Amino acid sequence: MFISNCATVALQSRGPRYIPKTNAEKTVMKKTEQFLRVCIREKKPLSLSPQTRIRNIVVDSQKKHIDIYFNSDFSIIPLREENTKAAYSFLKKKLGKRFKNYSLTLFTLDRPIEDLVPNFYRTNLSNYDITRLPKTGKKAVSVIKNLSKPVHPENGLVNHNIALWNSHGWYYSLDTDRWEWQRCRLFQTVEDLLPTAFVLPYIIPMLENAGANVFVPRERDIQTNEVIIDNDSPEKMGTYQEKLIDPNTVWKTGETKGFSIGEPPYKTGINPFQTGSYRLTPSSNNGTSEIQWIPEIPETGDYGVTIAYYSDSMSVSDAIYTVYHSGGQTRFSVNQQIGGGTWIYLGTFHFQKGVNPEIGKVTLTNQSAEYGKIVTADAVRFGGGIGNIERFGSVSARPRFEEGARYYLQYAGMPDSLIFHFHHDSDDYVDDYQCRGEWVNYLNGAPCGPNKNQNVRGLGIPIDLSLAFHTDAGTTTSDTVVGTLSIYSIEDSDSSRVFPDGVSRLANRDFADILQTQIVEDIRMKYDAKWNRRQLWNRQYSESYRPNIPSALLELLSHQNFLDMRFASDPRFRFDVSRSIYKSMLKFISNRYGYPFVVQPLSVSHFQAVFGRAGEIILKWKPTTDPLEPTANAEKFVVYTRINDGGFDNGVLVDRPQFVLSNFQQNTVYSFKVTAVNKGGESFPSEILSVCQVNRDQTPVLIINGFDRISAPEKIVTSSFVGFANFLDQGVPDKYALDYTGAQIDFMPTSPWLTNDQPGWGASHADYETTIVPGNTFDFPFVHGQSLKAAGYSFISASDEAIAEGELDITKYKTVDLILGEEKETEWPKPLKDKQFKAFTKELQQEISRFCSAGGNLFLSGAYVGTDLFANRNSQDSSFAKNVLKLKLVTGHASANGKVFSVSSEFGLSPKSLAFNTGYDRMIYTCEAPDAIDPSTPEAKTIVRYQENSFSAGISYKGKYRVVAFGFPFETIKTFEERNQVMMGIMRFFEIK
Repeated sequence: MFISNCATVALQSRGPRYIPKTNAEKTVMKKTEQFLRVCIREKKPLSLSPQTRIRNIVVDSQKKHIDIYFNSDFSIIPLREENTKAAYSFLKKKLGKRFKNYSLTLFTLDRPIEDLVPNFYRTNLSNYDITRLPKTGKKAVSVIKNLSKPVHPENGLVNHNIALWNSHGWYYSLDTDRWEWQRCRLFQTVEDLLPTAFVLPYIIPMLENAGANVFVPRERDIQTNEVIIDNDSPEKMGTYQEKLIDPNTVWKTGETKGFSIGEPPYKTGINPFQTGSYRLTPSSNNGTSEIQWIPEIPETGDYGVTIAYYSDSMSVSDAIYTVYHSGGQTRFSVNQQIGGGTWIYLGTFHFQKGVNPEIGKVTLTNQSAEYGKIVTADAVRFGGGIGNIERFGSVSARPRFEEGARYYLQYAGMPDSLIFHFHHDSDDYVDDYQCRGEWVNYLNGAPCGPNKNQNVRGLGIPIDLSLAFHTDAGTTTSDTVVGTLSIYSIEDSDSSRVFPDGVSRLANRDFADILQTQIVEDIRMKYDAKWNRRQLWNRQYSESYRPNIPSALLELLSHQNFLDMRFASDPRFRFDVSRSIYKSMLKFISNRYGYPFVVQPLSVSHFQAVFGRAGEIILKWKPTTDPLEPTANAEKFVVYTRINDGGFDNGVLVDRPQFVLSNFQQNTVYSFKVTAVNKGGESFPSEILSVCQVNRDQTPVLIINGFDRISAPEKIVTSSFVGFANFLDQGVPDKYALDYTGAQIDFMPTSPWLTNDQPGWGASHADYETTIVPGNTFDFPFVHGQSLKAAGYSFISASDEAIAEGELDITKYKTVDLILGEEKETEWPKPLKDKQFKAFTKELQQEISRFCSAGGNLFLSGAYVGTDLFANRNSQDSSFAKNVLKLKLVTGHASANGKVFSVSSEFGLSPKSLAFNTGYDRMIYTCEAPDAIDPSTPEAKTIVRYQENSFSAGISYKGKYRVVAFGFPFETIKTFEERNQVMMGIMRFFEIK
């Protein structure tokens, strides 16, 4: 095994061999060395490293006490009350009768080993080390509260603030005179982006769903458009308006500096939060004035909304902002006493293109419960944008979320001399990793401010915890991963073992241990029983020692080792590891503040959205239990609604797994998603189901969403060719992929790393690394439903699980549209358990067979409709395909260009040819391996063929029931118009007598 760490640090010396001075010490040394050999060889009572050494032994015959000091390698394992007690008992027994009446203390890191047991794992509160707990009187205070959110997770992370960052980023190298990654491209990603694929889609939402405010030193919005509305340039990208309800209440310009767009790109020394102004007005109990920021949105989509304001001793703690978006209005209470002078994130919302004051703006009122104070206002930003920090005459020209922290922090108003300009433009690489910890300190402020001046006021945000998320380097030829390393520091740069507020830095070890334990235990339970738990390291890494609050640095796995990357590239693994990280933070913080934690539930399943007998919309679903967390049980649910192509509303809280909507409009598409909630927070949302009533007297089409798959790319593993084979299967991102750099090009395990530009095995292209790759949106019933509505048909929808388990009687409907997308049997990263995502389970086959026997019309489409039924040579699967679906597999990978043409007048396709997506499209996932399928009986016929080879792309059957089957997903047809025409032809075929 070869391992090298993500960051650079001097290795701690293990020191010279201890030489005893007395016979008693010699005896104790001999017995202790026997103890070490047993621990190293047999891994009990402690699983110690072979590098563990005795540093010193002190035998006090008068006090009858022995102190044994070990080097730091003794400390790299998790210590618990059970194993420390067992170690003392074992060694005492080894010492024999001569020292029977002696007491004994074992030391590592110059602390008794029992001191290294985290408070969280101690069974008795009386044994807690109170020096590592927050100082008495410290209150949890949040910056942002979402007043429109219908849940308040009191046993989650409400009022707690967490700083979190996702590794490195795109930076300017003076040595190479170019912008570049800080790590090399390996296995289709790069460390600068890989942790981002955990942090942005998973960890941050989980923490926010638990009630936390999360702060990130890199841009968190992947939207590359950016609109800023500011009082200093009120008409530049939209409209800035001040409205006075009471003419005696006016907005005035503040006496100090505020934000101004100025003239980007920003050079060294330019702080945009020091080049403009802000506005202020007295607070009022009734609300006598308002500011509106109305953007001109360049493109319909999702935009993060961030605000800026000024904090003053007279600022209110409850400034009311309202975001008007296409899903409604969302209100926030902002504590303006803290957090002023930077970008503060409110949330991500859906906005329509153009200027839309009713559904596209942000407002701030001076209404407050704190009469006589002040409300301040500065810029509002929509979207993440493109990097605009100039380095030696050039800008990155990259999405801002890809850039390193050093550049975002300049844009976000951080003071350069305290935070990111330590090397005076000579080394952005070092400034980047050093700035992250100092940024945390500036957020916090005195007495735990930046290390250059810990008494700086900063932003006054009481940060509870910080985490630096990295992946590591290193390879192994065994069947085990390199695994998970957790790093902390119990000393700062001045060797102090307490934070500036007096709290013990052993809190760092507590968190690092809880973090590593949670991750490793969960992975071993769900993915790999042999997942490697690496060291629990006390090291002077910048990101572990600079923060003046509890912190840790996580090296989750090795981005250089292919087995590790098989896990890291799988969206299922990303979700589960992210959940482990969230749980570790929850457990650490709840333990420090003395309240019982509750873990937020998992997403609901078995979802259905149908019409009731009285014409109402009825939603039903089932909660999901979490076998790893007994507290993660659903107590209530939130139903979110979207109308047509707008955004989702703020949700409605319901007590049971059912919801009825009685008042709705005909010819309007209603879409729904559901979350489960408990006292710990809110789950991730369910799949999205849609319904539309075109004609009340018409039996609706039942859309079944059978596309649940998310996966890593296909892999090939031989002795000389190892890697990801996108040419076979690119995998399916969970909604989107933001870390894909390009296809792997070096598959030889013997290829050595030479430089970041010549990284050897795993080297990958860079042509996609500024691209967001679409995946499974879990929203395809809406796409299919739009075309059904255009054809004049009502529709409802349900998950395939609800159908397969008989939750909904499929035979009540005349027509079924079965969405299969890229569903197919898929292995886990390490194939130790049953495959997942089989397109046609035994139960679903039975329900589809029953529907067809009843004379129904079945439309199904997907890339693997044939492959998944024939590849495993299962007679039941192939019989179902031939005898029920009336198809047989010809070949997979049947088309490269995605062009098909009609060969059936009965099908009535107009136009005669169309195209589905086999390459990159911003909005549609890639169908890289469509099936060619032939009719399996004389009564069935080919209706469409692939243009490049005339292979059969789709078949129809007309007998006692009717079938239309496509070997490519309907939703990947490139244009809305073509999808509508195809659906019209299918429905016309079903109606022909």
